[in-house]
Amino acid sequence: MRSFLAVFSAALILGAAVGGVPAGASGASPPSCPRGLLFCEDFERLPPGGPSTLNWGVDTRHGTLTVERARRGNQVLHIHTVDNGRAFLRVDDFAAPGNRFYGRMRLRVDAFPTAPDWAHFTLVEATGTGSAEVVRPVGGQYAPTVPGTFWGVGADGGPTGDWTNWRESAPVAEDTWQCFEWKIDAADNRVAVWIDGVANPELTASTSDHGGNDVPFVLPTVDTVKIGWQLYQGGTTPGEFDLWIDDIALSSKRLGC
Repeated sequence: MRSFLAVFSAALILGAAVGGVPAGASGASPPSCPRGLLFCEDFERLPPGGPSTLNWGVDTRHGTLTVERARRGNQVLHIHTVDNGRAFLRVDDFAAPGNRFYGRMRLRVDAFPTAPDWAHFTLVEATGTGSAEVVRPVGGQYAPTVPGTFWGVGADGGPTGDWTNWRESAPVAEDTWQCFEWKIDAADNRVAVWIDGVANPELTASTSDHGGNDVPFVLPTVDTVKIGWQLYQGGTTPGEFDLWIDDIALSSKRLGC
């Protein structure tokens, strides 16, 4: 009897340990939302369905945001838009010490636009006070001259104009989970990007080195960060867009992938 109880107790302990780790996760993995971050959302504590939280807002036009369970058992944010619609998770009242911060997200895009020519899309947007620049550290464009669709840093609304400095060194990957990181730093008004932990030196911008008008690029004091999807031209191919985002974090230090 004692032998049976010992085996039964050990089984309960093992079952509890196994049950406490989501499918596909490792017990050695760090938490996706450790303390001390400026903002974090891994969607695990939210109910499935439309967003239900006071931690962030929603900005949509011809688009939806839905919390749903992924194949690995974790929860993610499903973004769906029609044609040139938009759907963003919106972080308001944001403040980073020294106007310098890093961002990270895990991302899978079902399909990118192949029409119209020069179709332009944005996934991360930062705005604030002191400068009219709408900063887009993660975005891209379909370039019919290559042809191909490529990631690029960009901006709009300010003195530098509407530009996306897409790079052939950063082609998009469809239907594949990737980790994107970005840095926005008031020192030299610098923007930098990493994809799957690897820096792409061409995906950068600074005061004098950017893709816009020949005037200084000056970052705003960021108080709003939007993460999601927007496409700016109508008559797109495909006519609808789906992407999934997880493990969003904004931090004073680079978090890595």
